[in-house]
Amino acid sequence: VLFVLYLETFFRPVMQLARFFPELSAGMAAFERILSIIDSKPIVQQKPDTQSIEEIKGKIQFENVKFWYDRDNVVFKNLNLTINKGEKLAIVGHTGSGKTSLVSLLSRYYEFQGGDILIDGQSIRNFTLESFRKQFGKVEQNVYLFPGSIKENIKYGREDVSDEDIWRVLDIVQASDFIHRLPDGLETIIGDRGRDLSVGQRQLLSFARAILLNPKILILDEATSSVDAFTEAMIQEALEKMLEDRTAIIVAHRLSTIVNADRIIVVDNGDIVEEGTHEELLDLEGKYASLYNQYFVHQTLEWQEQSNSK
Repeated sequence: VLFVLYLETFFRPVMQLARFFPELSAGMAAFERILSIIDSKPIVQQKPDTQSIEEIKGKIQFENVKFWYDRDNVVFKNLNLTINKGEKLAIVGHTGSGKTSLVSLLSRYYEFQGGDILIDGQSIRNFTLESFRKQFGKVEQNVYLFPGSIKENIKYGREDVSDEDIWRVLDIVQASDFIHRLPDGLETIIGDRGRDLSVGQRQLLSFARAILLNPKILILDEATSSVDAFTEAMIQEALEKMLEDRTAIIVAHRLSTIVNADRIIVVDNGDIVEEGTHEELLDLEGKYASLYNQYFVHQTLEWQEQSNSK
């Protein structure tokens, strides 16, 4: 019996050590990745003579913009586009046409190689990155939420807001009802990436976080593509109020998100090939009409009623 006890005493730390080494190896690999990120140089370099920008009006101009990820992958050869203050612009096109690249350049995630991008007549390169990006609100298809309370996730980047401010934006995006039903309301703790919430609930929180910033420019990049029909209906109902007094750029595959835009542009291989309202573009019977028949027509009420009657 004593021998068995000695064996157990001996092997217990050995087994613990065996379990520790895989964790140590994984931790070292993660640490190396973190160091590589810290040591990497930003793609966009801020000029030394940049100035802080306090507030913008929201007029955007792309002037002869040239951009490529590499020389063999030219995205924009000569992009020209003006988005007026307060305009709601929708961008449509096939995958890889340049839609997301356009909004990424505007957000200064990448550096363009030629031409210029202007905000209210000034080059975006003249502004500090921090102050410039504070002028934008962005909602993407993939929502990033962090471990912590719902309140902390919504006010991320805005420490000067009150609970009243948070409830106000939750009312705007129609998310307050489900927050009230949670056990601890705004103080409810959610897991990494918001895994304790549904896809639709995560997206509503993402909208609330963007609106809380009170941005003059709001970018919606496939913001409703992953949500269910019920959540999309809630978002569509709230969009008019969310976009009020804001310049909006909407990249979408949902007809309901783009049909009411002030203007729609069709991007193909980095070029703007068509632009106009929904009805004007359908009458052209061109690229937009083709995209509509391929992607959008099945989303219309008429098409669904015809399908249900068959």
